[in-house]
Amino acid sequence: MASTTTASPGNLLTQVAGERQTGALMVSGQPGGAVYVFEGRVIYAESPSAPGVGEMLTSSGRLAGRTWQSALDLGTSTARVGRLLVEQGHLTQGELELCVLGSTYDAAYFVLAQPAASVEFLPGATHWLGPVVHIDAAAVGREVRRRVELLDDIFPNPRIDIAPVIPVTRAPRERITLTAPQWELLVHADGQRTPADLALLLGRAGYATIQELRRLAALGMIELPRVRVSESPELVRLPHPRGAAVPIDRAPPVPPQTPVSAPPVPVINGPEPTPARAAPPDPDPPPTPAGPPPTAAGAPPASPGPPPAPPPGDHNAGLNRAPRLARRKPGAKLPKEIASAENPPVHQGTDEVLLKRIRTALRALR
Repeated sequence: MASTTTASPGNLLTQVAGERQTGALMVSGQPGGAVYVFEGRVIYAESPSAPGVGEMLTSSGRLAGRTWQSALDLGTSTARVGRLLVEQGHLTQGELELCVLGSTYDAAYFVLAQPAASVEFLPGATHWLGPVVHIDAAAVGREVRRRVELLDDIFPNPRIDIAPVIPVTRAPRERITLTAPQWELLVHADGQRTPADLALLLGRAGYATIQELRRLAALGMIELPRVRVSESPELVRLPHPRGAAVPIDRAPPVPPQTPVSAPPVPVINGPEPTPARAAPPDPDPPPTPAGPPPTAAGAPPASPGPPPAPPPGDHNAGLNRAPRLARRKPGAKLPKEIASAENPPVHQGTDEVLLKRIRTALRALR
């Protein structure tokens, strides 16, 4: 048999067991793991998605963390960790065998349930725990197939086994009955923890945790994992934020105007008259003589057309706007020509009656 091949891990385990080999069957992929064989019989299995013997014993409180670490330091190099725990009186032989059996079947589901994966066999490799139990490889394969069928009967979605657990924000029905393990999983699921993280955090078996998560998915209490579609390399237009302010240095768009021919205004030499309120139109205006209007001597005729638009950023420019003052330092005096002005020009179009109405309406709103 080749050292590395792509095939079914379960079929390769059966072949290794038939040849009564000793070593480790290393399975890559997601989640992957390893199955340790001693003379054709399974002695241990481990996977990142299933808590090991040490995690189960320390998370449940059966062993203290320092006790487990001391056994690892003394027996890892000689593969006698399990035997040391029994000899030192921390565990009985029955307790250790039950814990190893549960961890082995739990991890074997994640390692051998894959239909095809990259598998590598390491001859002569042994686990640091030591040969505590000896399980028939055919029995392990039957148990893995039974667990796969059981999960498919509950809810056929294998992506739940590895995806982060996200509880729903609202229950799909008015009344739902949950067991204590299901409630515990929902309380500790934060949208980032995977089933393996929850199993390690709560000190539970990985397969038992997945069983409860499949039941929660059937009840509609967790979000179903979605398959990500490959993103398109095209440009994606981002939504415009609501309530965004318009930059003040950008001039508003000027709508296109149709040029209207207006009569030229005659230029008269002399002081500029004070603007006053426009008089009502005469019901019988005198006839306008044909021909161009008279202009002042030596002054060119004014070209008709609309007034020029203000420069960008100058929103205070217009016909009725006062000229903008130059920037001055705080506390400086006004220019002489402005400070000496006694009678400032009256804003054209001021309506005293309208101002009184507005003032009266504002007082009524108080």
